[in-house]
Amino acid sequence: MGITKSEMYTNGQNQLAALFKVLGHPARIAILQYIIDQKTCICNDLVKELGLAQATISQHLKELKSSGIIQGSIEGKSICYCIDPAVWKEFQSDFNRFFNQDINDNSCC
Repeated sequence: MGITKSEMYTNGQNQLAALFKVLGHPARIAILQYIIDQKTCICNDLVKELGLAQATISQHLKELKSSGIIQGSIEGKSICYCIDPAVWKEFQSDFNRFFNQDINDNSCC
């Protein structure tokens, strides 16, 4: 598959596509749901909680962190992650704007 020509699209389209890509893996959804369910930052072992390999979880946390949706700190062996509320609201707004667009309800298809 070729390289996407992102310059052909608006900044908003590129940002929304990047968001969908970050959220496009069930392990990342599971990580986010776990963090949300805890209602606090998580500092415990996600391997035990989710049953995934440490390397797998690390890769998914890296993707989530690089998107900005989670923030974290590493102090010695302690790693804590939480949802960034400002980014969460921004993503929520982007999704709502996309899915709240009016579409024609016609029978042409």
